[in-house]
Amino acid sequence: MSVKKAVVIGYGSIGQRHIKLLNGLGIATVVVSKRYIDAEKSYLTIEEAIESERPEYIVIANETYFHEETLNRIQNTGYDHKILVEKPLFAKMPSQNYRFSSLYIGYNLRFHPIIQKLNELLKVEQTLSVNAYVGQYLPTWRPDTDYTKGYSADIAKGGGVIRDLSHELDYLNFLFGNWAEMTANGGQISNLLIQSDDYFSVLYQTQTGINISVEMNYLDRIIQRQLVIQTNKHTYKADLIGQTLQIDNEILRFKVGRDETYINQHIALLNNRVDMLCDLRGGIDIVRMIETAEQCSKEKVWMKNE
Repeated sequence: MSVKKAVVIGYGSIGQRHIKLLNGLGIATVVVSKRYIDAEKSYLTIEEAIESERPEYIVIANETYFHEETLNRIQNTGYDHKILVEKPLFAKMPSQNYRFSSLYIGYNLRFHPIIQKLNELLKVEQTLSVNAYVGQYLPTWRPDTDYTKGYSADIAKGGGVIRDLSHELDYLNFLFGNWAEMTANGGQISNLLIQSDDYFSVLYQTQTGINISVEMNYLDRIIQRQLVIQTNKHTYKADLIGQTLQIDNEILRFKVGRDETYINQHIALLNNRVDMLCDLRGGIDIVRMIETAEQCSKEKVWMKNE
């Protein structure tokens, strides 16, 4: 691993997590934040950090609605080394193309041992149908903050459950390929004090004919993240919270550390083992998928991926 210096943009909880993990990997890491913070070394602007530090790795961990502006500013400096952008890539489809040679999106669930095991097993099977579910009660999500004031509560800031929990859309694309036609239903259905969607259900068929449904919500007081897959040979039930994978009547148990998927994602990118990562095109595909689901829900239609 030749990378010695990194810059993390954003000092919220996920930015602080990346700083801790990168420092733990022996990479000297500084932060860019618009506010004065209690960090060993920080900068107020992206340009100053890049000019002073000459980093080989940048992690973009600020609010989703700032991602496009952040990438524009990085591109204008001439920087073209490794970049990891926290998910989702953008709040909406971008207004321009990017020419970065090594840009990836932080869909770290691809590195979960259960997802990787499924990826291995399903290569030799014909998948028929898939049901994915994720739910977590928003007020308990970040216990030290007021949920009504966080970005999740404001769709204008890139909030809403379909963006917050877009991990599901990504790992489904990773395992089963892109969608061919879709419909969806979503919006705010609860009494949560937010200005964003708290529920979304998406139904689609992949380009290889696999039928997939996925439900995402901010409502579940029992944190759940599950996946049920039917193939011609087996039924698989993955529980990413309980850390189990059931194959018919057999249950495999996993022990996954809180930071394991993040660390493995960093290590893969830093060592140029990028086949498991979500690249720029894949990240844009998820943004397009989200916007299509929103349009399907609004217009009550099916739409094709054209």
